[in-house]
Amino acid sequence: MIRINYDLQQLRAFVAAAERGSFRAAAEQLHLSAPALSRRIEALESALGARLFNRTTRAIELTSLGRVFLDRARAALDDLESAVLGIADLAAAHTGRVAVACVPSAASYFLPAVLRPFSARYPGVRLRVIDEGGSQVLASVLSGESDFGISFMGTRVPGIDFDPIHVDPFVLALRRDHRLARRKVVAWDELDQERLISVARTSGNRQLLDDALAQAGRNPVISFEVSHVATLIGMVDAGLGVAVVPRMALPARHPTLTGVALRDPATSRTLGLITRHGATLRPAAEIFHGYLRAALQARKKAG
Repeated sequence: MIRINYDLQQLRAFVAAAERGSFRAAAEQLHLSAPALSRRIEALESALGARLFNRTTRAIELTSLGRVFLDRARAALDDLESAVLGIADLAAAHTGRVAVACVPSAASYFLPAVLRPFSARYPGVRLRVIDEGGSQVLASVLSGESDFGISFMGTRVPGIDFDPIHVDPFVLALRRDHRLARRKVVAWDELDQERLISVARTSGNRQLLDDALAQAGRNPVISFEVSHVATLIGMVDAGLGVAVVPRMALPARHPTLTGVALRDPATSRTLGLITRHGATLRPAAEIFHGYLRAALQARKKAG
């Protein structure tokens, strides 16, 4: 077994330099001289057998290995802090770090109402929201980069616990002046003459729709294909066509767009809180997880 010999002072020096983007600024933060901080990082690189920073006369930049090691160094420092303080002391000290991976539509729909009271109560907790597609959210949770995630993918993934929290139907997004905009429901076969805009086949939302349509024996023609839902909604707003999107992806009270229910088939996705099976959340993440769950339960009771 290879023994890696480094200490906490070296980890703190590395994290401070990575976060500040400067050895001098990191040295000031840690009340060290710049040469002393540089020696600590050089010792850490020697212990790891890898260069963590690319250095120039004006700036420093993390190497690819440095970026990977940064998350692990932060986690190691946070775990030590949690072990020393304990969850009760952590709540009193208002410290720690939380990383949440979340599909973008859920990030804008669920998180703001939770982030506001949590940040007010725990201003010292560092929050990172990783807003990516379903596959990236799943990978982030599995790798440990995120404490937990919110996604519609992971229901049957080994090593993932999926706790359903919200059923989100797919709707037809179209301009309010469109001929179908005042309908309560539209059948898929009524879209044969429409220009359909869709996200790419690599999207988890697209895969859900394609599977549902294949089972219903439908194969709609796609006129435009884009990578992101935000781009898709912008194209609908510009009058280039209509699109099928998760309801929560369509901004509420949009001035020019509306969403109409679909049938034959009616399709939805189930969003859930996802965690690694058997993983124990760090104290700050456990507190934030509780805030999120309480907010979701309140939202469900309200409507």
